[in-house]
Amino acid sequence: MPEQPSSPRSPYPDHAFEAFLFDMDGTLLTSIESAERVWSRWLRRHGLDPVKILPSIHGVQTIETITRLAIPGIDPREEAAWIVREEMTDLDGVRAIAGAVDFVGSLPDDGWAIVTSATRQLAEARLAAAGLTAPPLFITAEDIAVGKPAPDCYIEAARRLGKDVTRCAVFEDAPAGIAAGRAAGAPVVVITATHAHPVETEYPAVRDYVGLTTIHHEGTIRLAPAR
Repeated sequence: MPEQPSSPRSPYPDHAFEAFLFDMDGTLLTSIESAERVWSRWLRRHGLDPVKILPSIHGVQTIETITRLAIPGIDPREEAAWIVREEMTDLDGVRAIAGAVDFVGSLPDDGWAIVTSATRQLAEARLAAAGLTAPPLFITAEDIAVGKPAPDCYIEAARRLGKDVTRCAVFEDAPAGIAAGRAAGAPVVVITATHAHPVETEYPAVRDYVGLTTIHHEGTIRLAPAR
């Protein structure tokens, strides 16, 4: 799928959604520089090649990535805590995706949530560094036993908002998150601002939120091109 220009048209122009559910890293903000610096240090400490492993860390809970690596003699929880502490102090380069600040600022309090694989503490630190307002509802790593690509996080976010997840738009950037939205039965909008290469997906994609606005009517939200 070719790279998309900044929001050339509205994805799902004929849909009226009950709420918008956003991934955070790569979707509302970019923290790639920070995350990859920290993970590179950690991987080298354990004799692993960052070039081979970094592409697989995005969109997945830290502890799940560490567990999957099956490094002998380590405690995954202790190692995950180390990575989070390092990420908390390394926020250089964390910034909002273009147009994201105004876009989420236009949404009603009962109409959106952030659903992230990050911890609550790290998510709040990154949002503040990017100049983004904290959402009315957070679903973070502490809230869900099984992370993306399982759909649990998006199903739980919709439940807490009192919405039907199949009538919520999921905004995602990473394959694990896209798969989670698909498994939840939700329409997905793919944000490509941080993609180095095109992502093959059946869902509509836009680069960022520039040129997108929302129309509110009788408790529903529509995506529309900004005029």
